[in-house]
Amino acid sequence: MEISAALVKELRTKTGAGMMDCKEALKASGGNMEKAIEYLRKKGMSAATKRSSKAAKEGMVASYIHMQGRIGVLVEVNCETDFVAKTDDFKTLAKDVAMHIAASNPTYLKAEDVPPAVLEKEKEIYRTQVLAEGKPEKVVDRIIEGKLKKYYEEVCLLDQKFIRDQNITVGTLVNNMIAKTGENIMVRRFARYQLGEEIK
Repeated sequence: MEISAALVKELRTKTGAGMMDCKEALKASGGNMEKAIEYLRKKGMSAATKRSSKAAKEGMVASYIHMQGRIGVLVEVNCETDFVAKTDDFKTLAKDVAMHIAASNPTYLKAEDVPPAVLEKEKEIYRTQVLAEGKPEKVVDRIIEGKLKKYYEEVCLLDQKFIRDQNITVGTLVNNMIAKTGENIMVRRFARYQLGEEIK
């Protein structure tokens, strides 16, 4: 089927993917916009997997100050080359991640960073809740897994829904940039300060 330039442009605006990738995605999905977005996401995931072994030592530390200085964020986002680090797309990504951290207040970067003791405590709470609801023992573990997934979505930056587009996670946002630049990109660390909060 013939894919119009307007359709390609619309997909490009929505995803930030390259022109040829958008055309390929639309052809593969028969012109269906939602399926084309999904196609590009999957492609981004595979590109991210391929690039993940590459050293990412360039990048930038982005900052975001919110609410007249009541919340401040610093985040380090890495890439492979200085060339990509200086692009507007990369700078925008770093700023967006910093803004997201200010708004969503994640505790950890990724699921693997949640300490085992914290995880066990959460599982214990969920098990007590589920059994109190009278659920049969054989489905308890499956329900706990579902609740843990939700927990990760609340406390882990890369699993959180991106503040500017609830259809994707912050992890997907990063993977889309990997697909676009062809470089390994990673959020390395972050710090969030809120005026008057208790110091741990």
